[in-house]
Amino acid sequence: MVESKKARKQRKSFYNAPSHIRRKNISSHLSEDLQKEYKLRSLQVIKGDTVKVMRGDEEILGLEGKVAAVITKTGRVTVEGVTIAKADGTQTARPVHASKVMITKLDLSDPKRKEKLARAKEVSQ
Repeated sequence: MVESKKARKQRKSFYNAPSHIRRKNISSHLSEDLQKEYKLRSLQVIKGDTVKVMRGDEEILGLEGKVAAVITKTGRVTVEGVTIAKADGTQTARPVHASKVMITKLDLSDPKRKEKLARAKEVSQ
């Protein structure tokens, strides 16, 4: 829940928040199929979800891959296949902000997450 309408205060509260609260703020939109199935618009991104890059440079735009890591400090995720060339020519993972990706396939290995989705589906019916 956002306390202030001011962008500066929102950014400050995100960066000063403890890691367990900051983790909950790292979420992405669901694809239309998943929105219809679970009756949710967005969900926390976790390692193992398959995401599609919706914003960014032309070379990464539209790429789809599994989430390799979630960086809670910056609110970004690294996606398999989304890389950037370093000065010496080697490829390294390129972090993408969580709001710039769309979840296309969920990782349902976590029982708590599965339970939350079941509750959301149940409430909407």
